[in-house]
Amino acid sequence: MNKTEILEEYKNQEQRLLAAKILDKLEFSKTKNKIQYTDFLNLNEQEMAMKLLKKVDCENYYFFGGRENLERKVLVIYPEKLTEEMSRKNDEKIISIIRIKLPNELEGQYDHRTYLGSCIKIGIEREKIGDILVERTGADIIAKSEVTEFLLQNLSSLTRFKSAEITMQSISEIKDVEVAKIEISAIVASIRLDNIVSTLAKTSRSKAQEILKQERVFLNHQVETKASKEVKDGDIITIRGKGRFEFKEIAGNTRKGRFVIKIDKYV
Repeated sequence: MNKTEILEEYKNQEQRLLAAKILDKLEFSKTKNKIQYTDFLNLNEQEMAMKLLKKVDCENYYFFGGRENLERKVLVIYPEKLTEEMSRKNDEKIISIIRIKLPNELEGQYDHRTYLGSCIKIGIEREKIGDILVERTGADIIAKSEVTEFLLQNLSSLTRFKSAEITMQSISEIKDVEVAKIEISAIVASIRLDNIVSTLAKTSRSKAQEILKQERVFLNHQVETKASKEVKDGDIITIRGKGRFEFKEIAGNTRKGRFVIKIDKYV
């Protein structure tokens, strides 16, 4: 199967463009014997990339985002003459960290949206930014190394960061930040995935089923489209555009037999 035939299978323009970029990088890696990598991919794009690479029998690749449990990652394709271990020696050249340390009077006032919005405001594309690890005293912004110097020079021009300390760090210096969560309690008719998505996205069940069909829901970091799938304790649910959640437990039942559930929302 040639490149044109493969791309014809993608009806979505964005998916077709991403597939073309991945195939180009794969071809370049093979012909030039050089490591190639993409911009940051979300979970849906990573899933698509894995299926595409399996289709073309490519096994020399991995995803890298700074740490295994982070969501946004770059796809690294390495030539057959290298092992993955040899290729990973190049990882620190691919992504770096912009560390923002807030002054005492601003501690605890900024969230993920604030930091991401600041990067977008100064002209950085979302695809160049990985996960943003937020804590009370500031944040580590994981970014492609090609834009970290620009971030370093321009974030301090924003009023909100005028008095912050902003530095560039190697990805090996990434902080072990405890992810903040907010507990949510809700009552649902069942623990089917469409019911849970409906509750978390604050929409109707029919709309939740549409969100599932659009492959915008991830269950334990894998695309899940089955509305009747039952959610279990500890399951991680990610809804594109709505956030990431952890299903904690069924806390009880109402008199009408509905379920009282507890869910943690990552903030």
